[in-house]
Amino acid sequence: MEPKHYIIGDVHGEFDMLMALVAKLPQDARIIFVGDLINRGAKSKEVIAFVRDNAFYCVKGNHEDYFLKFGSLFLKEIENRVEESSLLWNYTNIGSTLRSYGLLDKDSSRVIIDRDAINKMKYDMEWIESLPSYYEFGYIKGYSLPVVVTHAPVDKYWLFKDTHEEYFNFHSRNNRVDPSDSAPIFNIHGHKASDEVIYGSNFVNIDTGCGKGDGKKLTAYCVETKEIFQVNS
Repeated sequence: MEPKHYIIGDVHGEFDMLMALVAKLPQDARIIFVGDLINRGAKSKEVIAFVRDNAFYCVKGNHEDYFLKFGSLFLKEIENRVEESSLLWNYTNIGSTLRSYGLLDKDSSRVIIDRDAINKMKYDMEWIESLPSYYEFGYIKGYSLPVVVTHAPVDKYWLFKDTHEEYFNFHSRNNRVDPSDSAPIFNIHGHKASDEVIYGSNFVNIDTGCGKGDGKKLTAYCVETKEIFQVNS
C-alpha cells in the first residue's frame, strides 16, 4: 500500500506539540507543512531543524516572510553592535524565534552575540527563502477538483501563479477570505486560526490555533482518507 500524505497546520514554534502529533501518524507518512513553522512558541529553531533534517516539504507562510524581514534587520543590529534590539517594538513575535537561537535574552531585549548561533540562523533563513508558495497534487480520488496546499486560501489568486507570480505569492501567504464556491481547486490551507478544522465545498482549513495559548490544537489532515489527527496544547 502506498504511503499517505499528511498535511500539518501552522506549528508556530510548538516543537513538543509537533512531536506528539507526528507520533500519531504512520511511520511512512509523507508529511507536508502549510508554513508558519515559527514565532510565538519557544522552539522555532527546533521546528525548522526537524523539517529540514527530514527533508519534509513545506510551503512558505507569512511568518516565514516576517522572519526573513526582521531577522535581516536583527543581523544588521548585531553588525552595528546594538546592545538592545529595537525590533520587539515593531514585531513582538520575532522575539521568541530569536530566543530559540540563543540570540536574545529570555527576559529582555538584550542582544546576545553568539557567532555559531548567528551562522545557524543565517543558514535557516537561506532555506526559508527557498521555500515554495504551493504544493500541487493535481487530481486525487475523492476530490472533484485538483488538490493544492498553500499557507493561506488562494481561491481566484490561483489563476495568477504563472502570470503574476509576486501577486500570487503575496496572497498565498496573507489572504484571509475563504475560497468561493467557484474556486478552481480544492485548497488545503492554514493561516486562519480557528478552534476546529473548517470544511468547505472546495477547501479545508487546518489551522487550529497552535501557538496561541492553552486549549489550542495542532492538526494533521490525511489527503487520501480525509482523516484528522490532533494534539492539544
